[in-house]
Amino acid sequence: MSGPNFSPLTTFREFSATEMTRRANSFRDEMLRRRTVRQFSSREVAPEIIQDCLRVAMSAPSGANMQPWHFVVVSNPQVKRKIRAAAEEESLFYSGRAPKEWLDALAPLGTDENKPYLETAPYLIVIFSQTYGIMPAGRKVKNYYVSESVGIATGMLISAVQMAGLVALTHTPSPMGFLNQILQRPTNEKPFLILVVGYPANDACVPDISKKSMQESVTYV
Repeated sequence: MSGPNFSPLTTFREFSATEMTRRANSFRDEMLRRRTVRQFSSREVAPEIIQDCLRVAMSAPSGANMQPWHFVVVSNPQVKRKIRAAAEEESLFYSGRAPKEWLDALAPLGTDENKPYLETAPYLIVIFSQTYGIMPAGRKVKNYYVSESVGIATGMLISAVQMAGLVALTHTPSPMGFLNQILQRPTNEKPFLILVVGYPANDACVPDISKKSMQESVTYV
C-alpha cells in the first residue's frame, strides 16, 4: 500500500529460524526473571536509562494512533513525599472499605497501606490516560481505545525497565485523583497507575507465588 499517508516498511528485519528461536528464548528468559518488588534501594539511576525506557513505551500501538498517554517522571524528593502521604491515606480502604475477598487476595503478597517505596525509589513514573486530546488551537479530539492503548504502552514500559536491569512495582492508589493536583495535570487526563522504578534493596524479598500454566492460559485453535 502506498500513498500520501504511507511510506515503505523499512524497519522490519527478518531472521533465520535459528536466530528467531534464540531471540525469543533470550527475551523469554529475561522476562521470566521479572518480579514485582516492594523493597527498593535509593541508589541513583541515570536519567538517560529512564528516557530510553519511555521511548519504548511511546512506540506502542494505539487506537487511531492517538497515543492517549502522558508520563510524568518524578524524582523530586518533596514531590515523592507528597505522593506517598496522599497514597497512604488509602489506609481507610484497608481498615474498613475493602471487601474481605480483596484483602484475602492481597494477603499472600504482603501489601498494606504503608508505601515507603514511593519515597525510597529514585523514580516514580506516573502514567496518565487522556480521555480526549486537545489540539494547539484548543479543539477537543476524541481518543479511541484509551484503556487498551495505555495498557499496552505500560506493558512495554515494564518490559523495557526489566531489560535495562532495573525492577518495578505497579501501584494503583485508591482513589488516584490526588495525582492530578500534585502533578498539575489537566482534567482530560486520568491517572492510570504509578510505576515505581529503581534497583532492589539488598535485602529485598518477593512472595513465593506462581503463575498459571500454559494449559490454563493458552488455547490453540
